[in-house]
Amino acid sequence: MSLTWTEAPDGRIAEAEFRLSPNHDRRPDGVEICLLVIHAISLPPGEFGGAGVERLFTNRLDPGEHPYYEGIAGLRVSAHFFIRRDGRLIQFVPCDLQAWHAGVSSWEGRERCNGFSIGIELEGCDDRAFDPAQYRTLNDLIETLGLRYPIRAVVGHSDIAPGRKTDPGPCFDWRRVSVAFGP
Repeated sequence: MSLTWTEAPDGRIAEAEFRLSPNHDRRPDGVEICLLVIHAISLPPGEFGGAGVERLFTNRLDPGEHPYYEGIAGLRVSAHFFIRRDGRLIQFVPCDLQAWHAGVSSWEGRERCNGFSIGIELEGCDDRAFDPAQYRTLNDLIETLGLRYPIRAVVGHSDIAPGRKTDPGPCFDWRRVSVAFGP
């Protein structure tokens, strides 16, 4: 069953839990949002359901909580959306702002993908399949965003940062992703 998403004028999805990340800035003037970038993350790596990702995106990660966190606690990163294993949607940055999700990146000859993309993180990793609920939420989100923005492509982080990133990884099933845009 498909959900009905409503979007606020500032690019917030009304049905999403909202947790503002400080890791964003204004988009470049005159740039259209035309790209969706799919990521995968779990903190600690390979563990699901904890607060690590939310804490990372809101700069509240405690480096003493897990050995892995010592190396990433100072990172200033975010995404617009995070989809939990059960399909729950959390938004960290309004779509009209630029989230810091892509890093050094390029798509179709354009660099700095953060400026013209929306970042969607799925709770996951390279070696485990994603849950059906995540694909349902992802497809609903893609449909909603495609109605508001002139989205031309949905790509993986690995597509815009090849050799540097692997996500969403080999267990992500691209055949389950809807890419039809517009009314």
